[in-house]
Amino acid sequence: QVQLVESGGGFVQAGGSLKLSCAASGIIVSISYMGWYLQAPGKQRELVAGITSGGRTAYAYFVKGRFTISRDNAKNTVYLQMNRLKPEDTAVYYCAGKYSSVREYNRWGQGTQVTVSS
Repeated sequence: QVQLVESGGGFVQAGGSLKLSCAASGIIVSISYMGWYLQAPGKQRELVAGITSGGRTAYAYFVKGRFTISRDNAKNTVYLQMNRLKPEDTAVYYCAGKYSSVREYNRWGQGTQVTVSS
């Protein structure tokens, strides 16, 4: 059974940093596509960053240069380093995973709240 467990969310002032972690079990992050999504109140979930099995990364335009996705294969964990946070980054952040043969992300964590105050 696949489990993705996020941690690291919290409350931070604008300009600050947080690092989210996604501990995976039942799925091997090094051979999977892993991503981070956010969902703000009243809005749809949207992709923030992704990392392929080959290690290529991609970012939404609104976080590019501020957020970094990475993984630790030995710990089977994916991270999202978030710097220069803005109030509009406030959302629930979800970790997602899939194998490359699957078209869309089909494994999700429970989410972790990030709140950025102005």
